[in-house]
Amino acid sequence: MKKLTDSEIKNELSKLDGWDYNDNAIETTFEFKDFKDTFSVMSRIAFEAEAQNHHPDWTNVYNKLFIRLSTHDAGGVTENDFTMAKTIENIIESE
Repeated sequence: MKKLTDSEIKNELSKLDGWDYNDNAIETTFEFKDFKDTFSVMSRIAFEAEAQNHHPDWTNVYNKLFIRLSTHDAGGVTENDFTMAKTIENIIESE
């Protein structure tokens, strides 16, 4: 998988709401009603991440979920990261 250029990343980010590019990764934060809702979404994302064999770096504190995506083997952001970000967006929207 090839690492995307800054221009390609900027173009892909324009298709996502609330995601930023920082330190060779795309990242976002979601806020939910409570811990239970947050953990439920994390469980759904975990199953999709396993299916895609592409796992996010994430942190959860109570009702907030911080997600950071990059492809470690490529040394930065690839198309896989945007595929996973879109999957995450679809999961969030379905809640």
